[in-house]
Amino acid sequence: MKKLLSGNEALALGAYHAGIAVATAYPGTPSTEIMEAVARFKDIYAEWSVNEKVAMEVAMGACYDGARTLVSMKQVGLNVAADPFLAAATTGVNGGLVLIAADDPGIHSSQGEQDTRHFAELAKVPVLEPNDSQSAYDLMAYAFKISEQFDTPVILRSTTRISHSKSMADVKENSIAQRRKAHFSRNVQKYVMLPVNARIRHPLMEERLVKLIDYAETFPLNKIEPGKRSLGVIANGIAYQYAREVFPSASFLKLGMTYPLSEKLIKKFASQVDRILVVEELDPFLEEHIRAMGIEVSGKEFIPRVGELNIDIIESAGRKMGIIDTPVREKITATDGLARRPPLLCPGCPHSGLFYVLAGIGQRLKLPGSKDKTPKESGLTITGDIGCYTLGTYPPLNAMDTCACMGASIGHAIGMEKAGSPDKIVAIIGDSTFLHSGITPLVNAVYDQSKITVVILDNSTTAMTGHQNHPGTGISVQGQQVGKVVLEDLIKGIGVKDLKVVDAFNVKDVRAAVKDSLERQELSVIIVRGDCAVRVPKRDIPRKIDTEKCNQCGICLLIGCPAIQAEGKQPVIDTTMCTGCTICQQVCPKQAIGPC
Repeated sequence: MKKLLSGNEALALGAYHAGIAVATAYPGTPSTEIMEAVARFKDIYAEWSVNEKVAMEVAMGACYDGARTLVSMKQVGLNVAADPFLAAATTGVNGGLVLIAADDPGIHSSQGEQDTRHFAELAKVPVLEPNDSQSAYDLMAYAFKISEQFDTPVILRSTTRISHSKSMADVKENSIAQRRKAHFSRNVQKYVMLPVNARIRHPLMEERLVKLIDYAETFPLNKIEPGKRSLGVIANGIAYQYAREVFPSASFLKLGMTYPLSEKLIKKFASQVDRILVVEELDPFLEEHIRAMGIEVSGKEFIPRVGELNIDIIESAGRKMGIIDTPVREKITATDGLARRPPLLCPGCPHSGLFYVLAGIGQRLKLPGSKDKTPKESGLTITGDIGCYTLGTYPPLNAMDTCACMGASIGHAIGMEKAGSPDKIVAIIGDSTFLHSGITPLVNAVYDQSKITVVILDNSTTAMTGHQNHPGTGISVQGQQVGKVVLEDLIKGIGVKDLKVVDAFNVKDVRAAVKDSLERQELSVIIVRGDCAVRVPKRDIPRKIDTEKCNQCGICLLIGCPAIQAEGKQPVIDTTMCTGCTICQQVCPKQAIGPC
């Protein structure tokens, strides 16, 4: 049956047809839709795990019990899961275990670019890479087969364009592999990684890698596609599609298995062409391994190491190499005069009031028309975290000073305090991120008697990645009512004495809570609670500005709400965007804002 599928949908369907019984994940672009697609199948167990490390550990337990198991995450999520992942590479599996890691070339929604293939080399496990939805679907069956045949986890590496692009795939709709009955066979030497057992497992990993190298020689999705002898292109993933379009008459070696590499096949291909160009995104992983085989190739001297590739970039590389002499295609440029869309919080965002308060306390708000080029700062450092609230960094709020990785805001704040910072320090973290990796640094703050203020922005969802549920919502990925973690109980149980819960849309209460916490010489936690504006699009009737009362002070513009714009010097509210959250009405000193 032919289906139009995104790469993520194809991966999910391929895993289901391969007979998975358990699927775990933590949401993160570009991998999120894999679990959302898997969760539609009600005859398997699927979960949004609290973080990627837990997702990997649950997957390990399921595969040890004989179940074929899928775990998916974005590339930086593998950093979080690295400890159990490397342990799984050592213990091996029982049922097949496949990890989908979705890389993000171009940094569309990540802290940085990262090439997952290096993790495979570190762990000595195989990597498979799809180049379209068809190969994404097909590779899942191979991945589970390889996992069980060679007693290893398998990485399936996707990238943003593969994950989100759609293409036709021929799927076996009524062909689902039979699932095994759960059964754990006790094997202490295999599964209990005491040093005495780990020393036994390591040589087995090396033997496994040798066997995988032999297997790679016959892997059916490594294919030579004959063309002209003058140019041979070795490519993988989406880079293959781009290169195929730029060099239609060249000979190609398309790699579906990129670690370990099939040395005999590559040498055979090299003997059939005069010159080889390796086309791959990010690091010169293939290029360096092929050069180590004694084969001369061109690659990153012409093709960038950073960012996504595209047809224009590869065509430019061909011109630099002197192998393309066709006229340069006319580039499409943006039309002049289009409205700029700076990153902003949504209209009615529950985070706006808190950031407005912090920016005001820190003297970071710059009034419209002010001659000062930059806002002033006064005695307040704000450490940030990963979430849509990271947008509080941008003007007009300017209310975030650090952001590194999930959960780091609290650790950063502790470190600044212990280093002797003269400032008051506030750590900002979302509810999902707090449960992901903020609990342990908060425990650390209790243990070392830190005097920081931690603000948990609780909008009852994982908003940045598409409103997935988490343990604080009590709803599973498959829509069932499950256990719910109550943040207040958790925080008090850790040992926090000063805990406040305030309404995100009550600016007066938010300001009072923040000021009180900053004055205390103890650890303080504030939960600022309010539903995400996307999930509750209208809270009240829209607001409007009475132009007779308005003195054009511009304070309402400092909230950063996209529904409030200036026409000349006069602020106006777009009632089609306004959610009626009333924050602008609360901060207006002239009481010029009210219901329509």
